[in-house]
Amino acid sequence: AKAMPWITPYTKVLDWSPPNAHWFVGGKINASAVCLDAHIAAGRGDERAMVWVGEPTGERRELTYRELHAEVCRCAAGLKKLGIKPGEVVSIYMPMTPELVIAMLACARIGAVHSVIFGGFSSEAIADRNQDASAVAVITADGGWRRGAKLPLKQNVDEALSSPSHPPTTVKHVIVLKRTGQDVAMKPGRDIWWHDLVAGMPTDTPPEPMDSEAPLFILYTSGSTGKPKGIKHTTAGYC
Repeated sequence: AKAMPWITPYTKVLDWSPPNAHWFVGGKINASAVCLDAHIAAGRGDERAMVWVGEPTGERRELTYRELHAEVCRCAAGLKKLGIKPGEVVSIYMPMTPELVIAMLACARIGAVHSVIFGGFSSEAIADRNQDASAVAVITADGGWRRGAKLPLKQNVDEALSSPSHPPTTVKHVIVLKRTGQDVAMKPGRDIWWHDLVAGMPTDTPPEPMDSEAPLFILYTSGSTGKPKGIKHTTAGYC
């Protein structure tokens, strides 16, 4: 087995002070670099990293590790240009497209914490999760396909950000992938199309060195037994 590509090697595997456990003490790593850069460095850059077949026409896209790395770097640079910083939360409410994976890896690359929200959830569910995590941005799409029908993803996000049952939102930016082509309202100063976000961005954005215990993502429970609870996963623990 290959060793993980530590940016700064850890000095101790576990610091166990019950009930607290701190893993890989002193180590710094980046999940995006583990998923992409390490494969390219190992000579697998031109191998397929992703094969995607989409609704409703069966369109197909393939990305090598090198191509996926370039797309992630462009998105990461775009997010940084918006001012998104390490430790800030970005909600991802997207259809099943390659850009969903790119968005997750781009957040990881700049040290932002991603929170994936199921594309079938309502505007209230989005608002709940944004509020609880103090999300600074939402990455979404104009719409998404599911069983031949168009889901109004951007509309749901707009409703979540103006929900009267929640206090003023912390979200400053909404990034919108053009997927279905349906008409959506774009709020000036807040909303930006995905293709504009990544246009002209560099393809070599360096990965942010993240502490082993730094949050990588938050995943919320469904809320079937009460208020949804955010489950945090750390960087090195996931890598």
